[in-house]
Amino acid sequence: MTSILALFIGVVAGLRAMTAPAAVAWAAYLGWLNLSGSWLAFLGTIWAVLVLSLLAVVELITDQLPATPSRKVPQQFGARLITGALAGAAIGMPYGIWLAGLVSGVIGAVIGTYGGAAVRAKLAAHFGKDPPAAFIEDAVAIVGAFLIIAMLPGAAAA
Repeated sequence: MTSILALFIGVVAGLRAMTAPAAVAWAAYLGWLNLSGSWLAFLGTIWAVLVLSLLAVVELITDQLPATPSRKVPQQFGARLITGALAGAAIGMPYGIWLAGLVSGVIGAVIGTYGGAAVRAKLAAHFGKDPPAAFIEDAVAIVGAFLIIAMLPGAAAA
């Protein structure tokens, strides 16, 4: 189950690179994801929550700009792989499977990047413009991240 959640948080990273680590940071901060004593413990700090949440909001805004590069260019794609790996590793960390979580997060990020681009292009063609498709993708990433974090075993105990 944990590897599946790591895969799904990677998909979120593929849709919106900063939403996945922001969600994981919130989960750690709220005590839903125990990262204490690990190399990912910094994600549970208020500073990580604030910085990653701010970056996630900025990404939601800049994604709407026409000059924003494609998510498939090397820099954007690489960022999604890294944030998917980080978020996936964090989900696996409390269960001793951080490496499996990291790999699952990367695979999910690839799926989210290419799948998200294809679905968004189809939606934009359907609407005749991109903004409605982008807003739908934003909603899927945010709601998806929340649902994934809410499914963590620690979230039920909180």
